[in-house]
Amino acid sequence: MNSIHDQCGIFAVVGHPRAAEMCYYGLYALQHRGQESAGIALGQGPKIKSKKGIGLVSDVFTGEDLRRMPGNRAIGHVRYAVDEEITIENAQPITVKMWRGWLSVANNGSLVNAHELRDLLEQGGSIFQTTSDSEVVAHLMARSKAPDTASALEEALGQIKGAYSLGILTPQGAVAARDPHGCRPLCIGQIDGAYVISSETCGLDAVGAQVIREVSPGEIVSITMDGPSLKTGHSVEALASGTARRVSGPCRLQTKQVMEPLRQSLCVFEFIYFARPDSDISGLNVHAVRKALGRKLARKGPVEADLVTGVPDSSLSAAAGFAEEAGLPYEMGLVKNRYIGRTFIAPEQALRELAVRIKLNPLRSLIEGKRVVLVDDSIVRGTTSRHIIGLLRSAGAKEVHVRISSPPYRFPCYYGIDTPSACELPAATLDVEAIRERIGADSLVYLDLQDLKDIVGARVPGFCSSCFDGDYPVDVSGMGNADGRCGCR
Repeated sequence: MNSIHDQCGIFAVVGHPRAAEMCYYGLYALQHRGQESAGIALGQGPKIKSKKGIGLVSDVFTGEDLRRMPGNRAIGHVRYAVDEEITIENAQPITVKMWRGWLSVANNGSLVNAHELRDLLEQGGSIFQTTSDSEVVAHLMARSKAPDTASALEEALGQIKGAYSLGILTPQGAVAARDPHGCRPLCIGQIDGAYVISSETCGLDAVGAQVIREVSPGEIVSITMDGPSLKTGHSVEALASGTARRVSGPCRLQTKQVMEPLRQSLCVFEFIYFARPDSDISGLNVHAVRKALGRKLARKGPVEADLVTGVPDSSLSAAAGFAEEAGLPYEMGLVKNRYIGRTFIAPEQALRELAVRIKLNPLRSLIEGKRVVLVDDSIVRGTTSRHIIGLLRSAGAKEVHVRISSPPYRFPCYYGIDTPSACELPAATLDVEAIRERIGADSLVYLDLQDLKDIVGARVPGFCSSCFDGDYPVDVSGMGNADGRCGCR
């Protein structure tokens, strides 16, 4: 993966006496979705208190913080900024007080009409404290005269366009919603009477919650407190192991299909790169999908080689599938330093290259004198690929054959993934052979879009592949280089 920026992750708990602690563990499981800031908002009676910070979940929260955050409902967020500044103000959840009480908003996605709505709201007297899309949603809800939070959210959803999975903490519980295209994943779980909302099922697994189902595109899920909560005094670990005694019935869950599901467009990069391999999306295990992509890649681009290795971590499943199908040894050719974040966090190219050097180190004893198949999930700018190939060659690799488990990345994304402008995407103007020369590989093979449809499309109603084919499910006209031309000058 080369310089593609991640999305965000949300996690909410309603009906548990240690909701903040559960949010902490849930966010830990979703850390891969955002590494720039983390925050938890906690409901204590009618009020909502929050703690946010820049950095990883473990940087922002301490055990003492969690002990000081008692309450039975909470929402958390890990964030990667798209067009926003990296400031504590923009960290989510964004907590506001309005005429109907306290609300705390967290979002995974991006609104394509956020700037237009913001201008209209400011002209009407709204005062913004952040540059986040999520605050636009809060202001729209504040202006609504609807009698309850879910109805106010429904009214706001009728005005916003783009990709979103929203979670909102309220004085009564929480509400969640998913855009009518289903671009971003969102699922519901339960620990007996307590309900959990998570961007991925791995978050539910982390706290021992049972998966109920995914939130449907265009659906609002409302969870309200309605009775006794779980017995206090149990740790999250005890609840996850099943040793704690639970009391059922503290919450009520209601759902409403507020928008007709449109062309289904789940971001296919959830399967290729973003989601954790132990998560299930649309009934498909992410690891199994990646292995299948690797097998398809081995059939599509066979090569005489001595070993197969993957770029940690998102490409390892595809590399294993390639090796099995090709009948080649699968080796850990690159060792990852797990105490450094993803390389795209570095704002300058020189710093990104330094981060790659610190992050990945080749195993010379395995690589030296060998013909290596290097499996990666994508090539975006190509600079990271070129550097990794250089690392393998410096370790003595005789040949380096690159295999990519996705099609060429040709178009920017406007739905919450911060990708470069078209002029920075080699595949927008170069053919495969030219890209091979640029990154310094001995050979280069991609999957094509039909390969993805064969593997993912068999079970997923529809997915967004606009980064490969420019077919955007939501109108992005007027947004920079939406037509594929360079928009950075």
